[in-house]
Amino acid sequence: MTIAEYLPVDGIEEAIALGPNGADVTSKVPFAMTKPHEVPAERYYSREFYELEKKHLWPKVWQMAAREEELPHPGDFVEYEIVGQSILIVRQPDMSVKALHNACRHRATELASGCGRFPGNQIVCPFHGWRWKTDGQISHVFGREGFSDEAVDPLNINLREAQCETWGGHVWINLDLEAPSLIESLFPAANILERQGVQRMKAKWWKESIINCNWKLAQEAFFEGWHVKQTHPQLWTYKEVDGEEEINKQNVAYTPFLNGHGRFQSGDARSSYGGKPDFLHSARMNWSGQDAMTLERDVTIFESVAGELDTSTPEYTMKAIGALYEFYKGAGIPAPPFTPEVMKLWGGDIHLFPNYLMLPMYANSLAYRIRPYNDDPDWCRFEVWSLTTYPEGEDRGRLTLTGRYDKDDDDHWGLIPRQDFANLERMQRGIKNQSLGHTTLAEQWEITISNMHQELDRRLAAEL
Repeated sequence: MTIAEYLPVDGIEEAIALGPNGADVTSKVPFAMTKPHEVPAERYYSREFYELEKKHLWPKVWQMAAREEELPHPGDFVEYEIVGQSILIVRQPDMSVKALHNACRHRATELASGCGRFPGNQIVCPFHGWRWKTDGQISHVFGREGFSDEAVDPLNINLREAQCETWGGHVWINLDLEAPSLIESLFPAANILERQGVQRMKAKWWKESIINCNWKLAQEAFFEGWHVKQTHPQLWTYKEVDGEEEINKQNVAYTPFLNGHGRFQSGDARSSYGGKPDFLHSARMNWSGQDAMTLERDVTIFESVAGELDTSTPEYTMKAIGALYEFYKGAGIPAPPFTPEVMKLWGGDIHLFPNYLMLPMYANSLAYRIRPYNDDPDWCRFEVWSLTTYPEGEDRGRLTLTGRYDKDDDDHWGLIPRQDFANLERMQRGIKNQSLGHTTLAEQWEITISNMHQELDRRLAAEL
């Protein structure tokens, strides 16, 4: 059963965020969000705040731990690490997935690292050779005669589990066995994304970089689209009209949702809105700049129907997208429905609290996962996926990380991510400037940033 089936999509627009917190929350949390549009600077570098996140956020929240294509066969495993906690995500013989704490119950040895496959569906400790089935049940204790019966009681030495569920082509974990279900926690963001067909997407590539920026500050750069004109000028192809204010071109609606999730997508333009962007030029720049959201196959189809048409007109845009959907049909690619609700999110994004973002477009999506790195609030591990929908039944093989690349590596990162990465480290340096006590958020354009922080404070206060 999918999340969309469990929680009706009709309730999405009513699942608006709770709003600013009261004193029952703000009085408990250091550097709390006491004003909804001011974020205290210390939240991005304070060791005290970071330790609270380590203790009360990451062990209690659902996290995207792996793509399902990383685990195509029984016995396949990947390691997921968060603030010093290592979890093994393991494909079971029945093709279900389990999450096991990565520590031997004998002398605490780490059982595996990275990714691989457990031969014979057995996890073997490299120190003394104790063995467990891939479901965590003990199968062999080497030197059994040297232990008391109590010491090697299976209840004591079976590997400990974390909650583990799948949704949208992802594996999600929660270290808290008492936490609410994934299906409840992802509402309403998952409903919206299922409408976009993300559950049918597979990874085209997966890369990462280590960035000198707090994980929250890094992801907030993608909660809004109005940085495009300055940060990505090559993507700004709107026709200028005399007398139009810049704000009128920000044709975007921002919605903060329950559970800390947020969305931005196309909004309603004024009748005097200053034209549309050049659709074909934008598609070319998007593909060449990051090879995600818009792919080479999409651009090829858009070019094939351009002819003598003005590629900034709505007529051309609809003809190009219609041709793309005809291609999907002929190629056996299950595309999302061609509806206004779906199209509005193309070029926007969904943030799934606490640290995962999806930016769907056509039958593709860009995805980001940003998490703390090396036990330092000033650094993050920034992972990027290009996702797309392939013809049904096509075997893509096992997904592995392409590599970890420097943020300035123009051989492995397109222009768009390099432009974004440059901003992130500038923000982390600036956030510590003694003249700055807080960042200032726009009430309209940055409301989902505020919502994420409000939810974070609620999570922390609940444990204090």
